[in-house]
Amino acid sequence: MNLHYLQHVPFEGLGSIASWAKARRAQISRTRLFASEALPSADEIDLLVVMGGPMGVYDEHDYPWLVREKKFLKQAMDSGTRILGVCLGAQLIADVLGARIYPNDHKEIGWFPIEGVRAAPSSLIEKVLSNAGEVFHWHGDTYDLPTGATHLAKSRACTNQAFSVGDQILAVQFHLETTRNAAQALIDHCGHEIVDAPYIQPAREILTDQREFERINILMAECLDLLLPNKKSDH
Repeated sequence: MNLHYLQHVPFEGLGSIASWAKARRAQISRTRLFASEALPSADEIDLLVVMGGPMGVYDEHDYPWLVREKKFLKQAMDSGTRILGVCLGAQLIADVLGARIYPNDHKEIGWFPIEGVRAAPSSLIEKVLSNAGEVFHWHGDTYDLPTGATHLAKSRACTNQAFSVGDQILAVQFHLETTRNAAQALIDHCGHEIVDAPYIQPAREILTDQREFERINILMAECLDLLLPNKKSDH
């Protein structure tokens, strides 16, 4: 299996996805878009992971590489590549699919519960997410549900928390891949966003319980196992 990921800032990497991929003997590669690295051919990838970042999908003037990233995402979609989008990655997928991206009424930073949307009772991934409970969030923007997408999860602060497109694409606003070290890196680089607000937790509460990170990392692995095509080998 060839896993390729798109990285938007140095401090947001694969997190627990790296351990999942190594356990399955996957070949891991990346494009650091912030460093102007080249993109691969979409048809060489079995699983494309689009990571998060503090910029918005509409910030093309400040981050011109967003233009070629969106074109690449469209190519990957058209080629049938399995795709996971996390936070900004989910918003980029929604944008490429023609949906509107805009600031949410509330920023959501910290541990808050999500609930499954029963519009998708046949989705195995929906079943995983419906029992997820509290998950880790760090996002301010949201999106309208793309045409043809299946709504998978919501939270009190954000209606569109996750969606899928067939069995090819999974897009999630929240971060199941985040480890405690990864959360610390977000705090170190984006801590100015932690302010007094209804859905923002203090840094000390975010980092309190290592077991919570381990729990969501297991959920991430379960979702990836369901997204991964059965026909792909582990070699």
